[in-house]
Amino acid sequence: MNRPIVESLEPVTLVGGGPVAARSLRAALARAPRLVAADGGADRVLRAGLMPEAVIGDFDSISAAARAAIPPARLHPIAEQDSTDFDKALRHIRAPLVLGLGFWGARMDHGLAALSVLARYPDRACLLLAETCLAFLAPPRLEIGLRPGDRLSLYPLGPVRGRSAGLRWPIEGIDFAPDGRIGTSNEVTERRVTLEFDAPRMLVILPRGRLDAAVRALRPAARPDAHGG
Repeated sequence: MNRPIVESLEPVTLVGGGPVAARSLRAALARAPRLVAADGGADRVLRAGLMPEAVIGDFDSISAAARAAIPPARLHPIAEQDSTDFDKALRHIRAPLVLGLGFWGARMDHGLAALSVLARYPDRACLLLAETCLAFLAPPRLEIGLRPGDRLSLYPLGPVRGRSAGLRWPIEGIDFAPDGRIGTSNEVTERRVTLEFDAPRMLVILPRGRLDAAVRALRPAARPDAHGG
């Protein structure tokens, strides 16, 4: 069992070592005011003139200058090398929602690893924010307010089936799998979209402009009492 390093009743912004635009960091903090860094993400946070309340990771990326600038009590090294820094951080945060930045966009392998972490911890509500889009693992049932014409992509991280309402191309009866049928570039037709899945393996990808809608939809789905494992 992983004891939480950060416990919060508010959403948490988690910054990784990949590119993070200033506007993205501002957008995340406006919705998730608690600030945590994953390893080298501490340098990005400091360069933005901010101080993380915790830094979690194996500390192979954080600079010596950043380590010196951050109070020792806020540094939480985890020495094992069997998981990514995103994994280490996410599993030690207990919060209703985590907004992750700097985990997608710089390197394809890092991005794919981040998606694997989402699938590994379906009990944690986590949204990854990039410059043009956002992604999150769908809970068993998701209701989200969107606009007709919005693009909504579904990408399976494993075998999964589901049902939908409010999409141009319904998904019921489809056997989704990464090496089979996927669901990119579907289109929203109603102001409220409902999705249901039989396993926590479906990634939902939306335009970045629907960040608030995604935050509202995911927060009720969070289960903080299940975050201890």
